[in-house]
Amino acid sequence: MNSVWQQLTLANLPLSQWQSNSYLLNIAIGSLRSWRQSSWLMQWAEPLGFALLALTFGLAPFVNNALVGVLMAACAAFWVLLTVSDDRDIALTPIHLLVFLYWGIATVATAMSLVKAAAFTGWTKLTLYLLFFALMARILRSPRLRSWLIAIFLNISLIVSFYGVRQWIDKVPPLATWNDPTSTQANFTRVYSFLGNPNLLGSYLLPAIALSAAALFVWKGWATRTLALTMLVVNCACLRYTDSRGAWIGFVALLVVFSVLVWYWFSPLMPKFWRTWALPLGLGGLAGALILAVILVEPLRDRVSSVFSGRKDSSNNFRMNVWTAVIDMIRDRPILGIGPGNTAFNKVYPLYMKPKFTALSAYSVLLEIAVETGFIGLSCFLWLLTVTVNQGLSQIKRLRDVQFSNSNLPEAAPNLNSNQGFWLIAAIATLAGMMAHGFVDTVWYRPEVNMLWWLMVAIIASFYSNSEQQQDAVLTADE
Repeated sequence: MNSVWQQLTLANLPLSQWQSNSYLLNIAIGSLRSWRQSSWLMQWAEPLGFALLALTFGLAPFVNNALVGVLMAACAAFWVLLTVSDDRDIALTPIHLLVFLYWGIATVATAMSLVKAAAFTGWTKLTLYLLFFALMARILRSPRLRSWLIAIFLNISLIVSFYGVRQWIDKVPPLATWNDPTSTQANFTRVYSFLGNPNLLGSYLLPAIALSAAALFVWKGWATRTLALTMLVVNCACLRYTDSRGAWIGFVALLVVFSVLVWYWFSPLMPKFWRTWALPLGLGGLAGALILAVILVEPLRDRVSSVFSGRKDSSNNFRMNVWTAVIDMIRDRPILGIGPGNTAFNKVYPLYMKPKFTALSAYSVLLEIAVETGFIGLSCFLWLLTVTVNQGLSQIKRLRDVQFSNSNLPEAAPNLNSNQGFWLIAAIATLAGMMAHGFVDTVWYRPEVNMLWWLMVAIIASFYSNSEQQQDAVLTADE
């Protein structure tokens, strides 16, 4: 059974050997290597790539999507330039292979689409996101650049959250009808900060919450840890004021996964009693605190109860009608779907929708993937998600073993790991939270959120080669 799981998750795939023997890769990679060696500017390739990434994440919440698209196109072009001028070591991971496979399925779905021009628009956007991931996975192999990019995002998210909390204090009016007008929450303030939509803001804050919690363990010194704690508190407060039920569901999933992985990280240091009971007691206390908050805080109670009110809530009823139409779309084209992107969706959905229930997306990430690329694309995406999480978990295990097995090595241990594994914990917890939110919404496809999803995947992929080097270092130290 373990062998089957390793084959499914590509855990033992000999990528370095395959990469060195691949004829196509040898043609595509390194053709401009001599130019790069003589170029003064390309000597700063990694910092330049980091600057592009930092600029994209820094501006994303404050500018329109067109400018974000231009920045992502620049990142994609820079990755291509790096690749063709590389030294034939592009650090492929199993995650890269499945990302490429998913892109290939989307390409075929575009070619087979009934609305090819519209699907091509979506395919272009998807290609930009995936090349953006490829650049991040490469640049973030440097622990220093990884930490700096995370720090930049966390400081930007703090600005976004502060403004959102300020909106709640000022009781800003809504930009649209976000609440059921017949409910007791019809006039409740829902903050949206610079992103213009509370559900979008809620999803944007999920990685900020996970990474700021991880920063409490990674950052050193009271000043930086106080900043991390401030970020965590403000981000959580802003998430509460978004009144986004989907984001709250994602937050609970994130919190559970983060807690389990933190327990796993510290379990070797725990006495036997706490190793057995810390997790159930902690999760039980967390569940009790959430239930108590729902019982005691009336606005929160009303909002949570609306999740279970079925079609009595107008938002629930709208989503259910859209889901019914989308399932009909999937039933008619189950293999490769209608092609990627919301433009293709908007061309086909009116043929299936119920009167007065227009929609720009499927309001569920999994349904959206199935309707765009069929069950083949959905299967590949779930495979990618499985491999990504498995890679993250295996790397957490390696880093944890390095952290604690070398605790008595005064010189080797500080250079091997520190607490970088908490970035992996945050990334996996964020994937769980964003997917939980994605079951009932599709803000995942907005640039401000989608680029953060691929950042989490890139963080996990960036540890792949580093973890092998660290393991070698451990063996050397033990000898």
